[in-house]
Amino acid sequence: MSKRLLFLEKMLADGKADSFGHYCLALEYKGLSRVDDAVATFQALRAKDAAYVPMYLMCGTMLIDAQRPDEAREWLLAGKEAAGRAGDSKALGEIGDALARLA
Repeated sequence: MSKRLLFLEKMLADGKADSFGHYCLALEYKGLSRVDDAVATFQALRAKDAAYVPMYLMCGTMLIDAQRPDEAREWLLAGKEAAGRAGDSKALGEIGDALARLA
């Protein structure tokens, strides 16, 4: 197991991780092809900070790649709403592109 993964897991377990820490752990799991662990971490982040826009695109595209289109669509549509509320036009465009992959 990598030191980075151990560090991130410990941060979350100790309650010391902010939204970015949750996001980093989810991406670490994604990179290790641990899709279910990544989704669970993204879900925990979403429950903690639903306004954290980057998670929606990363989780959605990961789920597209994992052949889980229904879950991907839900994450991407929620991300589109969050990005719209945040006024994040770049994220809106990227999420729109990801949604087009599902069509």
